[in-house]
Amino acid sequence: MSTTVFCMPALLAGAVLSANLFAAGTVEVQPVPNLPKDFIMGADVSTLDQVEKAGGKFYNLAGQQQDALAILKANGVNWLRLRLWHTPVNAADVIEDGKVIAHKGDPVGGGNNDLATTVRLAKRAKALQLKYLLDIHYSDFWADPLTQTKPAAWQDLHGAALEKAVYDYTANVMHTLDDAGVAPDMVQVGNELNGGFMWPDGKTWKAKPDEVIGGDAGFVALMRQGIAAIRADDARFAGRHTRIAIHLANGTSNDLYRRVFDMLTHEKVDFDIIGLSYYPYLHGGVADLRANMDDMAFRYAKPVAVLETSYAATLQNGDATPNIFNADSQKVIGYKATPQGQASLVRDVIDAVSQVPAQRGLGLFYWEPAWLPNVGWRTGDGNGWDNQIMFDFDGHALPSLAVFKRVREKSDYQPKLLQPGPIELTAFVGEPFVPPETLRLPFSDDAERPVLIDWANVPAGKTSAPGEFTLKGEITGQPDVTAHVTVSPRRNLFTDASFENGKLDDWTMTGDKSAASNERNPGNAHSGQQSLHYWASGAFKFEASHTFNGLKPGIYHFKAWAAGGGGEKSLTLFARDCGGETQSVAMHNNGWQQWHGYQINNIKVGGERCTVGVAVDANAGNWGNVDDVEFAAD
Repeated sequence: MSTTVFCMPALLAGAVLSANLFAAGTVEVQPVPNLPKDFIMGADVSTLDQVEKAGGKFYNLAGQQQDALAILKANGVNWLRLRLWHTPVNAADVIEDGKVIAHKGDPVGGGNNDLATTVRLAKRAKALQLKYLLDIHYSDFWADPLTQTKPAAWQDLHGAALEKAVYDYTANVMHTLDDAGVAPDMVQVGNELNGGFMWPDGKTWKAKPDEVIGGDAGFVALMRQGIAAIRADDARFAGRHTRIAIHLANGTSNDLYRRVFDMLTHEKVDFDIIGLSYYPYLHGGVADLRANMDDMAFRYAKPVAVLETSYAATLQNGDATPNIFNADSQKVIGYKATPQGQASLVRDVIDAVSQVPAQRGLGLFYWEPAWLPNVGWRTGDGNGWDNQIMFDFDGHALPSLAVFKRVREKSDYQPKLLQPGPIELTAFVGEPFVPPETLRLPFSDDAERPVLIDWANVPAGKTSAPGEFTLKGEITGQPDVTAHVTVSPRRNLFTDASFENGKLDDWTMTGDKSAASNERNPGNAHSGQQSLHYWASGAFKFEASHTFNGLKPGIYHFKAWAAGGGGEKSLTLFARDCGGETQSVAMHNNGWQQWHGYQINNIKVGGERCTVGVAVDANAGNWGNVDDVEFAAD
């Protein structure tokens, strides 16, 4: 998972006056039936060594100080995940806003996960009879979809020389762990490999037309070397077969997973497990995760495992660095940021993995449940993940930590649907109104889930003029619900302004149509879960437009929100064929989730027609999203 989002210079001692306020209470956990005994209940603890060296202490649910790994095991954790960086020291001074926050040669932070650290943690795992997954990043620091930097020691290596370095390094890692008596039970060759690894040699997409990359061939060649070294190490021990996982981010993106694993399958790459990252507030609902896992397991006849997932237990912050998960994040997925909400989310992910057909769902790893805010994501910075751990900021175990054990308990507990107040719905004058068949409603375990509602017929004539009316609905086995429906003139003439229907049917696409899609990814949406997304591995150019007919003459405006990596030749909002001259506004992207609104004003519609849209002229690898469009009369 990438953590390079916020960069603030110092930790705040005592930023939270009473860190254990959110730790109080108990949680309810609905059991998951028929869980295999060896189902993976994993935890990534890669920062633990550094957290402890910085003075971090841990306390079990009874309030007694105890070893963190022993606390995890007592609460049902049976696997650990350990990150490995090649040489985690700064290759140069780290400078932010003209200030040096860490010097060349300093430990990078974020766990300082060199091989010696990994051996220490692995020995502790084995002493507790815990299995572990070794996550080799093939980098000196974080590796993720946007950052796959070769180790500094390999910067001048290419081709056969780099392939040999990968093989030799992997072999040395495996031999060192063998000699220490702590051979891994599973190995990831690379981390979140959406666009390859060890860039540019193993990069699979171009950021600029003239960028020199290894492409799929380079990626596969390097991947084979890492895998070959692991298989050769296995051959030294009769009957040993270390399971190898290949791991991508964005665990609900079926197009991404098919693209990468179709290619790897075609190239006959030797691996055992498909690994996914799933952060619900970025990637969408648990049902979307399950759909992708089911497809992967069937399409490739391979087991799947969620190698990273997490959720917030509080909106409090343990240091000066803003948290990745904030109040708006709750709205995306509907689980409250409480220990109960955290436990419910983890329980539902466990349930989804367990239901993958043919018992191909192996389990999950919770990402960094013990990353206390005394250690930053890098030296000199704080920790934007501290509200997603399963301890409070002083190291006291949260009741949600017990979810890994309690899902196996025999219990009749089922979360109850909470009786909602009047549900607010909107209808528009003169348009057919069909109330939604399912709505996300709150349950007693701090989670919202889709509920099927059988609505009464809409009274005739209720949408012929502005006004209000009520509508009754039935939920099986529950009291009736009531909807308060407001009927208003449609101001925004787009009927699916935020692309939530999952299609682009309302848009005319010209040019390189394959570069554009309606993407389901809350982390890339301005609101809701969907947005218009664009990306291609080569240079591309397309236009998405919508023509309105039957308009009343007058003055209109067209607005859209945009965010993305930047670097496009041009990104333009336009209005044309409206009765006057074509009008346009240039848009400029400058980073993930850096949303900016753009608007064309004083669009003079002289007849009954106007065409508006977005034109993209991009270099290879450029990406971005457009969302929440609006066309309305002033």
